[in-house]
Amino acid sequence: MPSVVKINALTVPADQREVLEQRFAARKGFVEGADGFEWFELLRPLEGSDRYLVYTRWRDEESFQAWMNGPMKEAHQRAKGDDGGAEGAGSGEGGAERPKPAATGSETWSFEVVQQAPPKK
Repeated sequence: MPSVVKINALTVPADQREVLEQRFAARKGFVEGADGFEWFELLRPLEGSDRYLVYTRWRDEESFQAWMNGPMKEAHQRAKGDDGGAEGAGSGEGGAERPKPAATGSETWSFEVVQQAPPKK
């Protein structure tokens, strides 16, 4: 069975790039222990785009869905707080304001690995 690749294309204004990168750095290790996880990369645009790409590779679709419906779903619910608002938009416990999202838009793309070429040793 071929691996599955998920790419989340995040639209990030220039003044929020550092914020986004810091937030991902703070979450280091969040996905690496998930069953079926194979690879992660956060790709910064170099020119002509304001879209970051979040690349993850999974053993299969079931592994990705299990992670999305488990740890990822729980993390997003915690980020929303008890008010049910958009991530980072509302108040959480104790009325503390959550930071606003760094991205202004998001789109997820799914691919199946058809060919790959590891580096020569």
